Amino acid sequence: MNLLRALVTVSGMTLLSRILGFVRDFVIARAFGAGAATDAFFVAFKLPNLLRRMFAEGAFSQAFVPILGEYKNQRTPEDTRTLVDHVASLLAIALFFITAIGVAAAPLLVWLSAPGFAADADKFELTVALTRVTFPYILFMSLVALAGGILNTWSRFALPAFTPVLLNLSFIGMALFAVPYFEPPIMALAWAVFIGGLLQLLIQIPALRRISMLPRPSINWRAAWADPGVRRVSTLMLPALLGVSVSQISLLINTIFASFLQTGSVSWLYYADRLMEFPSGLLGAALGTILLPSLSRCHARQDFAEYSRLLDWGLRLTFLLAAPAALALAILAVPLITTLFFHGAFTAHDVLQTRQALVAYSLGLLGLILVKVLAPGFYARQNIRTPVKIALISLAATQAMNLAFVGWIAHAGLALSIGLAACLNAGLLYRGLRQANIYQPQSGWMAFFIKLTVAMLIMGGALWFAMGPAENWLSSTLTARILHLGWLVVLGATAYFATLWLLGFRLRDFTRRAAE
Repeated sequence: MNLLRALVTVSGMTLLSRILGFVRDFVIARAFGAGAATDAFFVAFKLPNLLRRMFAEGAFSQAFVPILGEYKNQRTPEDTRTLVDHVASLLAIALFFITAIGVAAAPLLVWLSAPGFAADADKFELTVALTRVTFPYILFMSLVALAGGILNTWSRFALPAFTPVLLNLSFIGMALFAVPYFEPPIMALAWAVFIGGLLQLLIQIPALRRISMLPRPSINWRAAWADPGVRRVSTLMLPALLGVSVSQISLLINTIFASFLQTGSVSWLYYADRLMEFPSGLLGAALGTILLPSLSRCHARQDFAEYSRLLDWGLRLTFLLAAPAALALAILAVPLITTLFFHGAFTAHDVLQTRQALVAYSLGLLGLILVKVLAPGFYARQNIRTPVKIALISLAATQAMNLAFVGWIAHAGLALSIGLAACLNAGLLYRGLRQANIYQPQSGWMAFFIKLTVAMLIMGGALWFAMGPAENWLSSTLTARILHLGWLVVLGATAYFATLWLLGFRLRDFTRRAAE
C-alpha cells in the first residue's frame, strides 16, 4: 500500500469530520454562545473526551496495535483471533465498571476537574447532570478504538477515520432539532455525545465481520487475563497512559485553572482548541495512525533501515504541512473565528478573547503534531519507559509555565504553556530516538528547511496583506466573510505550494510504500 495514498484517504475522512465539526461548533455557538451553560457542557464533555484520548486513542491503541501486528505477522490466524477475543472481553468488562463508577462519582469528578464551579451551585449541579449523560462515551469509544486498531492493522484505514463524522452529525441534529424538548436546553448536547458514541461503535461491526475479526465476547475474565498477549498489552498500556497523553492531562489541568478565571474562559479555550485540532487531526493523528502498523511490522522483522526511512518520511511531511498551518492559524485567527463562530450569542468580545488563545496555541502546533509522529517510533518497538520520562518532564514544564503565564495573559497563557511544552516533548523524543540510534536522518534536510522557510515567508506575507484589519471582519456580513476567507485560503495555499514547486519540490518525492 502507498502510504501517501493512505495518508490522503485518512486525512480526507478527517477533513470531512473537521468540516462537520466546525458546522457543529457554528450551530452550538449560535444557539448557546459562550456562557455558564456552555462552560458546564464543555467541562462535562471534556472528562470523557479526555479519557477517550488518553485511554482509547492513546495508551490502548499504542499498546495494542504493535502486539496485534506482531501476532498477525508471526502467529497463526487462530492465535491472532484469540488475542482479539480476550482483549475485547477484558476491555468490555473493565469499561463497564469504570463507566458505572464515573456516573456514580460525577459530583466528585466535576469538583476535581472544575473546582471553581463549586462557588455556583446551579452551575455545578448542571455540570454534574451533563457529566452523567456523557460519561458512557468512554465505554463506546474504547471499543471503537479496539475495532479501529484491528482495521488499521489490516490496512483498512478509511472506516476508522470516518467514524468521528457520526458524532458531529449527532451534535448537529440534536442542536438543530432536539433543543426545545430538553430542560435545560443544553442537555440535548449531552445526549448527542451518547448517541454519537453508540453510532460510531455500531458502524464498525460489519467491517470487522468481513475480515473475520469480530470479537467473540466472554465474561470469563480469568481466561482472558491468563493470555500472555493480553498481559503484554496491559503492561505496555499502563505507563503509556501518561506517555502519549501528556497534552490531554495538561488540558484537564488547564480547565481547572480556567474555571477560576473570567466566565467564558473555558469556552474561549475550547473554540481555539477546536481550530487547532483541525490541522492536528488532519495531519498528526493521520500520520500516527498509518505509521504505527508499518513501524510495528518493520520492528517485528528487524528491518531497522526501513524503520528509519519511515520516520524520516513522517517528519518531513510534518514540517511540510504543519509549519505553514501554524503560521496561517496565527495570521488568520480573526477571519477564522468570525466566520465560524461570530453569530448569535457569540459576541465580538468572545472573538477577541478566542483569538488570543488561538495565537498562543499556534506557537506550539508543530510540536503537538511532531509528538504524534515521534511517539510511535518508541511504541512500535514496545519501548514505554523513555516516552514516560519525557512526558513527566513536559507535564512539569507545562504547570510551571501555567503559573508564570496565567497572571500575565490569563487564559491565553494556559494555551501557550501547552504549546511550548509540546515543543519540549517533541525535542526530547527526537533526541531519544537519535541517541538510541533508532532514527538516522536522511540526506537533504538543510536544503529542505531553507526552501520551506522561503515558501512560508511568501505565504505569510501574502496572507497578512490580503487579510485586512480585524475591524472589517467584525462588521462584515457572513457571506462576505466566507468569500474573503475562502479567497485567503486559496491565496495562501497557492503561494506556498507554487513556491515549493518552483524550488524543486515534487509530489513523487513524498511517496512511500507501507511495510508489508
